[in-house]
Amino acid sequence: MRRWIVVDGLDGSGKSTVAQWIMEHYEAEGDTVHVQVHPSDRLAGRLSRRALQERGPMMFVISTAFYVLDVLISVSKLRTEFRGYDDVVFVRYLMGTAYLPKRFAKQGYDLFAKMLPVPERLLLVDISPENALRRMARREDREEMFENLPSLTRCREKVLMLSEGWAVLDNNGDEADTRRLLDEQLEAWDQALGETDDGTGASQAAAGGLTSG
Repeated sequence: MRRWIVVDGLDGSGKSTVAQWIMEHYEAEGDTVHVQVHPSDRLAGRLSRRALQERGPMMFVISTAFYVLDVLISVSKLRTEFRGYDDVVFVRYLMGTAYLPKRFAKQGYDLFAKMLPVPERLLLVDISPENALRRMARREDREEMFENLPSLTRCREKVLMLSEGWAVLDNNGDEADTRRLLDEQLEAWDQALGETDDGTGASQAAAGGLTSG
């Protein structure tokens, strides 16, 4: 594995779309790329997603527990089946802690960052809560517990608070501008970090076309 990239952000921010663009970018260079979305289609991911579609503190605890398990399974695969790819992209990872209450979000993030491997290439896809909500309204999926304007506003505040060391991609504009900024960031990372990142390095986004949190 030559590159490990994490794409994170609010619900509805365009994380999966950006991950697809990253895959297209590196496949055009001849790389093999695997995109791993969380919650995944594995049992733990399905149970996490199902709990998110309910309401109440207990459902949040259940969703969080299965989300963590789902992520841990993906991490374990970095050294096994994912090693066969040139590049691996995780959609959702550390920023799941932004859904914790504000007084616990930083503690949760720091704990995860110490316990889990963290790649150098961390990309936060930023979007206004209003735009995120409009995008989610076009989906056919069942609404999840945080998919409302007050929750998205609070989550964005916490995500930005936790974004030190992340490259921040503004996804409020048109697609062409966002893709251009993304390509600039990928190229900046490759120039600054080379083409090898197995996830054992410290988390620090290279200076490039995007802002760093």
